[in-house]
Amino acid sequence: MRNFRYLFILLVAVFSINAAYSQTIKDSTWKSARKNIIRYNLSSALLFGFDKSMIFGYERVLSPRRSFSVNFGKAGLPKLITIVTDSFSVNKDVKNTGFNFSVDYRFYLRDINKYGAPRGIYIGPYYSFNKVNRTNDWNANSSSGSRVVSTEADMNINVVGFELGYQFIFWNRLAIDLVMIGPGLGWYKLEATAKGNLNLGEREQLLDAVQDIIQQKFPGMNYVLADQKLSATGTVKTTTIGYRYLIHVGFNF
Repeated sequence: MRNFRYLFILLVAVFSINAAYSQTIKDSTWKSARKNIIRYNLSSALLFGFDKSMIFGYERVLSPRRSFSVNFGKAGLPKLITIVTDSFSVNKDVKNTGFNFSVDYRFYLRDINKYGAPRGIYIGPYYSFNKVNRTNDWNANSSSGSRVVSTEADMNINVVGFELGYQFIFWNRLAIDLVMIGPGLGWYKLEATAKGNLNLGEREQLLDAVQDIIQQKFPGMNYVLADQKLSATGTVKTTTIGYRYLIHVGFNF
């Protein structure tokens, strides 16, 4: 909840600054306007950690009302430090890797925006792909003693959808890009294995713990996996409603 509080405070600050500088000078012609933006995905870093998420993007203006953008970078879940079950506790993160890739095509609305692209309200289609791979060692505690076992989880998410956003340009350089609404259709796949000296019941319990971690640490997965059981087969596949909400900070040139 603390991360979402930070996002809310940031949004309030951005809108306040925009109100203060609403009288900014309009570019004389589109031909002389700056048509490129490089940016950083701030919302992902706030949610997952600045050391785990480092996603950069590039937007290119094609006309006074159209642009396209591409974003890519590394992604990973936050470090696990809590005991998940009575029988198992996290020993260490052995591997925590992943990446994000997305593209969108934007239409800046002519009848609403005072300025041309890349400033103002936009709509358009998008595609995003997220992949996370995580290996953990666990301490397994039982009446016979303690031992170390491991799990490996691999998650792939593909989402195609339509977005509504607003991009602010302050001082003709600083770009604040807000994707406010981004519904879509998502294809989700989660695979996990448990290795070590484990009986069937312990293996199922450990896979349940892995699923709980994914649902707790990855926004929206609690809804996506609500009716799924990873421990039954070690694989969960589902298609359901996806979403997109982002805050980018960039440089217009």
